[in-house]
Amino acid sequence: MAIQTNPLAPHMQLELSSTNAELVQQYQTGKVINPFRCNNEDVIRREQTNHDFASVMRPSFVRDTEKIMHLQAYNRLAGKTQVFSFRSHDDLTRRGLHVQLVARIARNIGRALGLNIDLIEAIALGHDIGHTPFGHAGERFLNDEYHARTGKYFFHNVMSVRVLDTLYGRNLSLQMLDGAICHNGEFEQQVLELSNLSTFEDFDVVVQSCWNDAPHVIEHLRPMTLEGCVVRISDIIAYIGKDRQDAIRAGIATEKTFDDGMGGAYNAWALSAFAIDIVSHSLGASRISMSEESFEEMRRAKRENYKKIYLASEVAGDLSQNIAQMFAMVYAKCLEWMRCGDTTTPIFEHHILPLERSLSYYKKEYDWQKDLDLTAVDYISAMTDDYFAALCQYIDPSTAKFFPQYSYFA
Repeated sequence: MAIQTNPLAPHMQLELSSTNAELVQQYQTGKVINPFRCNNEDVIRREQTNHDFASVMRPSFVRDTEKIMHLQAYNRLAGKTQVFSFRSHDDLTRRGLHVQLVARIARNIGRALGLNIDLIEAIALGHDIGHTPFGHAGERFLNDEYHARTGKYFFHNVMSVRVLDTLYGRNLSLQMLDGAICHNGEFEQQVLELSNLSTFEDFDVVVQSCWNDAPHVIEHLRPMTLEGCVVRISDIIAYIGKDRQDAIRAGIATEKTFDDGMGGAYNAWALSAFAIDIVSHSLGASRISMSEESFEEMRRAKRENYKKIYLASEVAGDLSQNIAQMFAMVYAKCLEWMRCGDTTTPIFEHHILPLERSLSYYKKEYDWQKDLDLTAVDYISAMTDDYFAALCQYIDPSTAKFFPQYSYFA
C-alpha cells in the first residue's frame, strides 16, 4: 500500500534523488567515509579500565548499549507512560517502545549519512532512562515540587545523565551522555550545529548549570556529535505520528481529527518523509538540517498534537491536580523516611540499599545523605506508573480513588 501524500506538505519527497541515493550507497558500502562521524577510537570515558577497552566483538559504543540495556532503570521504561496513563490497552506505546522507535529511526538516518550507528543506538536507548512516571505531566509535577523546595530544576534529560553516570556508575562514554542531555525533543530546530565540547570537565559544568538554571540552558544545548543530533531530531519523528495513532486507539481522537486529513496514516508518511528530507539536506555536511517546508510541517504537527492529544490526556487534564498532589505527598514522605533513617521503609528497601549494593560492585558509593531532596528525586523519577500508584496507596489507602483503571472490556 502506497504512502499517502501530505496535503499540508505537498513538496516533501518520499524517495531520495538518484544523486543522493548514490552517495548514500557509497557510505553504506564503505567506499566513502563521512569525515564528520564519531569513530569508535574517539570514545572518551571518565575511567580508563581494562574492562571497558573495545574489542572486535564489542566495539566502544556497543559496550555503552549493553551497559544501558542491562540496567534496572532501562527495564522500567516498559512500565512508564509515553502519553496515555490508566489505560488497559496493550497496544498503546510505553516509554520502553518509544526509545526503541527512536533508535530505529535514528539508525536508518545515521546509516544513510555514514555515521556511527552503534553510538546512535546507545544514545537513543538511554536518552529517556531518567524519565518520570506519567510522562511529561509527571516530569512537570516533580519539577514543581523540587523547584519549590530547592530552587533547582528537574528535567528528564538531565536525570538520564545522572542515572547513567552517577546512580549506576557504569562509565558511559562522554559522547553517549552528551547525546542524552542534548536530546530534548521539546525544542525542535531546523539546523543542528555541533558544540565544541570535548572533556568531562566541561560536560560536568553543563550538567550542573542544567540543575541550577535549566529553563535558560537546556533549549540552547547542542550535541558534540552528529550522532547526537540525529537522535535529537529522531526523537520528535518517533512520537509525532505514533502519538496520533495512540490517541485514535485510546478514543480521544478519530481518523478525521487532524488538519491534514491523514489520520493514523500520518505516522508512515512522517517516518519516510522527514527521514528523506534530513538525509537529503545533511549529506556530506558537518551539521544536521531540514528543509524549510519539512521544519514547518514538523512544528505544525507538533502544535496540533499538543492541542488535540497531550492537553487532553488524563494526567494532563482532568486528573492533573490530583496526581500533582500525589507527587507532593510522596516527595514529603520520602524526606520523612530518610530523616528518620528507618531502613525498612520503601525508599531504603527499593532504592537506596539496592543502589548501594550495585555501586559497591564497582567500588563506588551512593552518597544519598549529601542531598536528601535529590535522593527523593532519584527515587520518584525511577518509579513506574504502577509502582507510583501502589506507593501512594501504601502511604494513604484513600488515594486509590485518584488512580482510575479502565477495564479491557469496558
